Amino acid sequence: MHSLKPITLDLKPAVDRLFEIENSRSADFCFGNVYMWDKRFKQSVTLCGDRLVTLLHRKGELFFAFPVGSGDIRPSFEFMQGICDRNALPLRICGVCEEHLALISEAYPDEFEIIEDRDFSDYIYEIDKLAEYPGRHLHAKRNYCNRFEAEHEWSFEPITADRLPDCLDMLDKWTRQSQDRLTDDIGFEHDAIVRGFESFDKLGLEGGMLIADGRLVGFTVGEVISSDTFCTHFEKAYTDIGGAYTMLCREMARMVMAKHPDVRYVNREDDMGNPALRTSKLSYKPEEILIKYIVRSR
Repeated sequence: MHSLKPITLDLKPAVDRLFEIENSRSADFCFGNVYMWDKRFKQSVTLCGDRLVTLLHRKGELFFAFPVGSGDIRPSFEFMQGICDRNALPLRICGVCEEHLALISEAYPDEFEIIEDRDFSDYIYEIDKLAEYPGRHLHAKRNYCNRFEAEHEWSFEPITADRLPDCLDMLDKWTRQSQDRLTDDIGFEHDAIVRGFESFDKLGLEGGMLIADGRLVGFTVGEVISSDTFCTHFEKAYTDIGGAYTMLCREMARMVMAKHPDVRYVNREDDMGNPALRTSKLSYKPEEILIKYIVRSR
């Protein structure tokens, strides 16, 4: 009998191996994201053969992630269905990508309803475009950067262990400044960032800090998640510093290109259905919106 267990750091090697088999550009399939967001999604995992089963909770409802790995998907689906049957719930699987739909329909023809999950779909960008903001469509982004560079003495530096306290201090200040628009999502994000910083090196995270006139005004954190994709997990900047977010995005792209020459894309994750966040992410002109689906037993 398989037993579900909480997400802990000691599981990282086993989980990473299965995510590497998947080699997906989806932000869902990297250990850092799973670990950091555990407080929000209350996840537990187990192995079924050579596939990872992840139980999670979205808005109080029980879901599973698609069981990544290799081999027959049916043992993992039977395990998930058994849990749902014991709780008198339908089997619901979230974060399902296009390539998974074919596997499901082959194993279980006409047994599942497929629902597009646009709010949790990822924005994928070409890294060289984020590094330069070329062309007419990104002209405004270049202008923001030019203005920032003209107005400030600035630098972009890697996040190192000795600077993590500075980033945490800035996060707390940013959160206090955002009290008027504080939501559950922002609260959970704060917890996720803290959890990531607490195990920054063990999680294999990378990040950069934007310094303006001797002051830390922004930071960004992510990791390589596939053979050609870097995922930006978090980006925080003071909103009263014009162009800070645009600079963070550009400079992190340049840093990643220098360190990981095989990376061609940046996944800047989903918009959670937030209209302002959706407008912002679209303004950077994504190469692709990686559509995800919810698959639900009929």
